[in-house]
Amino acid sequence: MSHLAGTPHGPRVAVVLAGCGYLDGAEINEAVIGLLALNRAGAQVRAFAPDKPQLHVVDHRAGAPVEGTRNVLTESARITRGQIQPLSELDPAAFDALFLPGGFGVAKNLSTFATQGPDGQVDSDLAAVLRAFRAAGKPIGAVCIAPAVVVMALGEGTVTIGHDEGTAAAIEALGGAHQACPVHEIAVDAERRIVTAPAFMEDAQLKDVATGIEQAVAATLAMVAAP
Repeated sequence: MSHLAGTPHGPRVAVVLAGCGYLDGAEINEAVIGLLALNRAGAQVRAFAPDKPQLHVVDHRAGAPVEGTRNVLTESARITRGQIQPLSELDPAAFDALFLPGGFGVAKNLSTFATQGPDGQVDSDLAAVLRAFRAAGKPIGAVCIAPAVVVMALGEGTVTIGHDEGTAAAIEALGGAHQACPVHEIAVDAERRIVTAPAFMEDAQLKDVATGIEQAVAATLAMVAAP
């Protein structure tokens, strides 16, 4: 049995990862906290990531880029014990909700937000998935920098990335609205069915990041239960 499996009739949730490591991929703590919260809630989870090279590779001890290339899907598999599929295979019709952990990889590998700001583009597969979930009225949960990429793809949404003024301004430029929020709380756009939390966009302790992510997961799943 997959360690990501929940109860047989639990909500079906697709989780999109951006690699492995907060400086060049998915933020590992955010990904694991989100997966754990989904599993505890009985969700049937499947993980996805784009099968393409990362923007770059960062030495996380030095905090600086190094030579070399890594694949986003291969690196993401480190977090999910190998249980992951290419993002191109994600069928929105097969899921009830979507969840995106953060990490700089979201802005570097799932989009060009890191290099181009509000003038950037979202990975074409992810953009299609986000728009399909939005069109179907299926809830989208996102944390850390991922809410900015959700707005980049949709051109709308009230979201939070905490209190970072520069990113908040970019969200507004993309057609969204930013709601300032402490790390242990969440923003809920009930009309568009988008749930967001600041996570490590704030300088915060892990326990407080976990509280926010767990609330975001619970609110996302509550929208599944109450369409």
